[in-house]
Amino acid sequence: MHLTVGTAFTITIFTSTVSVITHHKNKLVDLSVVKTFGIFVVIGVLIGTIFASIMKTKMLVLFFSIVVYVFGAYLMLAQEKIKKIKPNPSLSPRIIFGILSGFISAPMGITGAMMNVPILRYLGYPISKCIGSAAAIGFFISFTGSIGFLISGFYFDVNLPFSIGFINIPAFILFVPITSFMARVGANTVYKMDKVKAQRLFGVFLYTVGTIFIYRYFNI
Repeated sequence: MHLTVGTAFTITIFTSTVSVITHHKNKLVDLSVVKTFGIFVVIGVLIGTIFASIMKTKMLVLFFSIVVYVFGAYLMLAQEKIKKIKPNPSLSPRIIFGILSGFISAPMGITGAMMNVPILRYLGYPISKCIGSAAAIGFFISFTGSIGFLISGFYFDVNLPFSIGFINIPAFILFVPITSFMARVGANTVYKMDKVKAQRLFGVFLYTVGTIFIYRYFNI
């Protein structure tokens, strides 16, 4: 599990980079969101990485599944009213949701988009900005998580075949070209899609992910 998470984070550094560049070209990245929300996500990743290196994941998988279901329901039910949207400037929800998002992302090896998109939506941003900004935040999650699992692998003196710390080199080489290519395709697709439809489809996606994790929970 630790090797999978560490490798996934390293792969998504490149995936996130391609995605962010594409979203930025389409003017869908809000840098103010990255500055005022992303910093707290990174703090959460640091805490979560330490926690993940010493924990069993079964109960966290269950908790993660429940959270994903809640966020998925929110995206499918929330109404997109672009003219009336006013981002919530309050700092406390950004701190709480940011640290929680990063903390959950770390043990699961994800860039947090499935949580950060609905969180940013809740904070009042339009879905298009949510997806692009979540991708930008995802880069920092991936980078921080990758370094964390690399260091923790050395700390626990793991000796895994073809791996450095908790990062598997063959898997990294194999997946980076594929995921980087598909990240660009996905980012361009979202830009061209109806934003309400994109929001609903992302909600369905979250429900699918939640179901997969529930299945894994009962088979761990």
